[in-house]
Amino acid sequence: MVFYCQRHCYDTKYTTKVVSCKPAKLDTLVDGKKKKIACYEVTFEDTILFPEGGGQPDDRGTVGGVAVLRVVRRGGEAVHYLAEALEEGATITQEVDWTRRHDHMQQHSGQHLITAVADDLYGYATTSWYLAEAVSHIELDTDKVTEEEMAKIEEIANQKIREATPVSIVEYEASDPKLKEIRTRGLPEDVVGPVRVVTIKGVDANMCCGTHVRNLADLQAVKLLHTEKGKGGRILLFFVAGSRLLRYFGECVGRERQLNTLLHSCPADHIRLVEKNQKDLKTCQKSLREAFKDLAVCEAKAFLAQEPRPPVFFHHRRDGDSDYLSVIINEINDESVLKVLTAGEDKGPGTLVVHGPPTLVAQVGPRVCEILEGRGGGKTRFSGKVMRLGKRKEAEKYVLAVMDSSVTES
Repeated sequence: MVFYCQRHCYDTKYTTKVVSCKPAKLDTLVDGKKKKIACYEVTFEDTILFPEGGGQPDDRGTVGGVAVLRVVRRGGEAVHYLAEALEEGATITQEVDWTRRHDHMQQHSGQHLITAVADDLYGYATTSWYLAEAVSHIELDTDKVTEEEMAKIEEIANQKIREATPVSIVEYEASDPKLKEIRTRGLPEDVVGPVRVVTIKGVDANMCCGTHVRNLADLQAVKLLHTEKGKGGRILLFFVAGSRLLRYFGECVGRERQLNTLLHSCPADHIRLVEKNQKDLKTCQKSLREAFKDLAVCEAKAFLAQEPRPPVFFHHRRDGDSDYLSVIINEINDESVLKVLTAGEDKGPGTLVVHGPPTLVAQVGPRVCEILEGRGGGKTRFSGKVMRLGKRKEAEKYVLAVMDSSVTES
């Protein structure tokens, strides 16, 4: 079935009747987690809301003032998932979210245009495409697209936009022999009713179920951004079109202005200054590692110089890490000394290392890790990731009690 939304892509309101309404569960994302929500599954005599298909996401909007959560195609029906129930047989008005619809129309028509030009110029067939929220991509059946080829595809595509090339949609019966001459990646097995062919005059004719602009001038412009390697040796070509291109450009300008302030420079110097900062940072990090190593050696020597030498060495450094703790252990170089070492912030993730007599390590390591709310393991060297370094005093008190108990028993 061809729906009202496919025949009248620029309409935003439509009045129709409710055919069925029943309770349903809808899989959705809530705060990044999959969750089933209660809703209603509704069908209508026809719909202005596009059901997802052909690589294009579904529309959003309202029906009788009720929010539309999702629209999917099931055979010849468009199934709407609504937040509230509607009365069967009732006449209602559907209203589409035009900003979302128009964006999808621009990206989908842009994809058809880019696909046709890439195929005509270089024989790069499109095997699939993905209309994402920010940047979409086309999968091309080639292992490489050069910068020169991208520039040429973009040039020709934008030329067709400047020429205000018309876009038309014609419906054919599925048995019509003319369809054999049309570009397609195949029709869904459950397709019902007429087959739509979207034609960009003098550029492309392609079977498609999506919503499209009536003239390429509505795209304003397309921009090919970059390529990435896809699966099976194919190339992903990323692009933006229409109002999305203007938003993308605006975001780039905003970031550029922030970098102007942060780097105290003009855009032409950004790359050079970032590379210089990266080089300086590596030098500083190397110097810092050497300094921490020297500091760890000093801490170990200070402990070894104590008379009498304590049987246990407690040590914590907020800005230390596991390498810093390892240097201390190596410098003390005495397995008879129990070393309880920690690094990290009191109220954040940190590192624990317990090293010394295997019997003591096996006894106190897991318990100290538990007190500091972490996980770890090891025999002569117990290592763990902990979350509550602010409880070090409680851990030290426990270790000293174990040591006193060991002395009393011996």
